[in-house]
Amino acid sequence: MSPRVVIAEDLYLLRDGMVHLLQAHGFEVVAAVESGPELLAALTTLRPDVAVVDVRLPPTFTDEGLQAALTARGAVPGLPVLVLSQHVEQLYARELLADGSGAIGYLLKDRVFNAEQFVDAVRRVAAGGTAMDPEVIAKLLASTARHEPLGALSPREREVLELMAEGRSNAAISQRLFLSESAIGKHTASIFAKLDLAPSDDDNRRVLAVLAYLNAARG
Repeated sequence: MSPRVVIAEDLYLLRDGMVHLLQAHGFEVVAAVESGPELLAALTTLRPDVAVVDVRLPPTFTDEGLQAALTARGAVPGLPVLVLSQHVEQLYARELLADGSGAIGYLLKDRVFNAEQFVDAVRRVAAGGTAMDPEVIAKLLASTARHEPLGALSPREREVLELMAEGRSNAAISQRLFLSESAIGKHTASIFAKLDLAPSDDDNRRVLAVLAYLNAARG
């Protein structure tokens, strides 16, 4: 069964492009809207498998899309949402991850033009994972080194956490860093321990670790 998608984007050409791209990769686009009110209505009535949402939508062109998505997640807990933004906004990333339930992504709009990367992010979010833009993570990484408990992480553990924040699995991280999957598992366990994350569902702890990473940027 094809994953059902709602798209919210006010620029017609980009919206239409995403519709055709996702349809070509096996998704069913059940709605493509251009405003915050339309988005909220579509998400709460259609309850798609994933929403792809521009942060800035009519009528305010501020964070209308983000707020509509967060409101919809309140009505439909765990609703998967991938947010698109023109620029890196750390606050948006923190707001998205605040409930700790996962199924969240935050990409710069330029990533849409990299079909493989964009579709991969949509699939990961639809499956309940996270997909954070590498530029967002790089910006946060530069501002978190002095904050505890992240300051207790080794350089390698910070690399692992950065890739974890992008939504990568242990297997994918091991390939990227040219380490064994067992070694990545040990680094991951150490990260959880240093961030004082008690044993629980592993996917949930990954989300909480990423949330701690993002929250540290506040200082």
